[in-house]
Amino acid sequence: MQAVTTFGLVMIVLFAAFLVAILLLGLYSPRSGADVLGWRPTRAPDLEQQNEVDDIAQMLDASNALRRARGVPERTEDDVAADVHATERELDRRAREFRNPPAG
Repeated sequence: MQAVTTFGLVMIVLFAAFLVAILLLGLYSPRSGADVLGWRPTRAPDLEQQNEVDDIAQMLDASNALRRARGVPERTEDDVAADVHATERELDRRAREFRNPPAG
């Protein structure tokens, strides 16, 4: 019985030492994971930003085309941003009320 307990203890210590060694290798390695894998971004950040601006403009144009077809006034990017901020404020207010319900 003592041999089984000793063997189990030795295996646990070896596993823990292996785990600690792997973690220390990760923490103190001079290379990042991207360097090890040779990963490079496929597109430049400037190009990604421009793509985002273009996507927003296309979505707004498509939305305004539908609004024109219905006879509703068009919206600008500022209108959409104001609606988003108003919705965020409302959600924040509701979250505060949920966390701190009024007494009574």
